[in-house]
Amino acid sequence: MSKSAPAEEMIGKRVTIRLFEDEGGFRDLLGTLESLTAVRKKDGSLVEFDPGHIFVWREVISSE
Repeated sequence: MSKSAPAEEMIGKRVTIRLFEDEGGFRDLLGTLESLTAVRKKDGSLVEFDPGHIFVWREVISSE
């Protein structure tokens, strides 16, 4: 797990990202990293995020 933002080499990989919420607490994203500021979720929606709000992230390795 890394506390820094994902690098460009991670674009196209499946990741999980935990973000600090402005109101307090955390929010998790799971999907394919489309850019250094966006994740494409399983339902096809694109979620943008502020890399400065990343608490921790990691690549999701498939067991298939």
